[in-house]
Amino acid sequence: MKKFFLFLLLSLSTIAFSQEDAWVYFNVKSNQQSYFDSPLQMLSQRSLDRRTNQNIAIDLKDVPIDATFINQVKAVAGITVMAKSKWMNAIHVRGTQALINSLKGFDFVDKVDFANKTLNQAGKTAKVFKQKEQSKTRKTKIDYSYGSSDNQIKMLHGDVLHKQNYTGTGKIIAILDAGFLGVNTTQPFQRLRDNNQILGGYNFVLSDSDVYTSDSHGTSVLSTMGGYTENKLVGTAPDASYYLFITEDVRTENPVEESLWVEAAEKADSLGVDVINTSLGYFEFDNSAYNHTYNDMNGTTAFISRGAEIAFSKGMIVVASAGNEGGTSNPHIGAPADAVSVLAIGAVNSAKTRASFSSIGPSYDGRIKPDVMAQGVSAVLSNEFGDIVTANGTSFSGPIMAGMVASFWQAYPLKTNKEIIALIIKSADRYTEPTAQYGYGIPDFSSTLPLTLSVNDFAKNYFVAYPNPTSDFISVEFPESFNKGTVGFYTILGQKVLERQVSSSIDTFSLKSLSNGIYIYKIESEAFSKIGKIIKK
Repeated sequence: MKKFFLFLLLSLSTIAFSQEDAWVYFNVKSNQQSYFDSPLQMLSQRSLDRRTNQNIAIDLKDVPIDATFINQVKAVAGITVMAKSKWMNAIHVRGTQALINSLKGFDFVDKVDFANKTLNQAGKTAKVFKQKEQSKTRKTKIDYSYGSSDNQIKMLHGDVLHKQNYTGTGKIIAILDAGFLGVNTTQPFQRLRDNNQILGGYNFVLSDSDVYTSDSHGTSVLSTMGGYTENKLVGTAPDASYYLFITEDVRTENPVEESLWVEAAEKADSLGVDVINTSLGYFEFDNSAYNHTYNDMNGTTAFISRGAEIAFSKGMIVVASAGNEGGTSNPHIGAPADAVSVLAIGAVNSAKTRASFSSIGPSYDGRIKPDVMAQGVSAVLSNEFGDIVTANGTSFSGPIMAGMVASFWQAYPLKTNKEIIALIIKSADRYTEPTAQYGYGIPDFSSTLPLTLSVNDFAKNYFVAYPNPTSDFISVEFPESFNKGTVGFYTILGQKVLERQVSSSIDTFSLKSLSNGIYIYKIESEAFSKIGKIIKK
């Protein structure tokens, strides 16, 4: 029986690996002008607004992939289409080597890249990389004003952001992960559910809308940004909104996960997402022929890294965990952390010392990586049962940073993604002397805040809007140097619903015309500006 069982396993393995994975690239898109004329067919208004704010033009990458091409490939017996990418104008297919090569006969096919690079006759393949994140957990009994999550927030001076009402309001974060068990039922996510801050999601692995399944890794990741348990856990962006996407298949390690990640990033772009967080990194697969090497960590080889770079070109910020391979024979960052514009996050402990597992740089082409660091040792988070525990890994330093990025961007709503990243890196404690272990170091999110004020100056030089929450009227009090200004109110998705010109240092007006809910207010004068949130009840 044992011999038979072993033979059966070997046979199944041989059969499985006779099926190859490849990317089939198309050479044209049809009907692009109709999409350019009516962009809402392919992008939401919020996505278009994000591009307008950053002076980003719509281009051919935004146009959907031609469905007739996909259908023709699907019609080939023995070929399975696993994923698609409009940005790359490509599909991910599975089949025998011969069948996949036969697809080159279609006149709309530009090229075929096998995940197994030895099967490519010419040119470089889009390779894949997978590294496994640590998830050691133990309970914590630390008690701070933020509860046990105090240190991971204050290390970045995120408490200063929060005190000035920059808590992620108006920003949307997409989490690309393995699953979100318990997010729909447990207490740490109750506040997100009550305030309708979970905007939706999709399971790209199973092609359905159930994201509260498969795994709890995404649950823990989300909790570091949006979780809230009084005196125990506060996320770094508790008032941001979230999309939850499953792109990681916990049952197997296969290059299709990279393709699903890019497909999810495209969806995030179309929905108007501001920040993408991913704790996934890619290096090794079940079929070792698909593995990456350090040479591939150049920002342009891996399919996922190229997709992440396009995501940045569309106005989003991609925050990726650097990886947990620092103590292995291959200690360098993986994909997509190797992408030029991705903010790659390493891990430190509570004393700001680099975690031994945190993957190091540089990228293969010599760029500084990781970019910055955050706490990833004994990071405080929620598990799928709602217990507040600690865990180790850049899986958690990454989202801790991503939440801070969203809250920080709220303070600078008119700046581009490139400008926000530059400010963050410039604020880091090793900015002038970056290293392969720490990158530029630990950012100080308070150092470049607009109107960063001393405690003594705060009262006389800052705007005040009250009462908050309010059921009707709101009063706005300006600083002593006030001349004239404007107060505008926006939905959490950025739609302006009310604007008022004010010319006195204290003005009161009605919010009766607004429905109950959370609004963003923007108060501006000639010398000052403030953005915050207010609740109409």
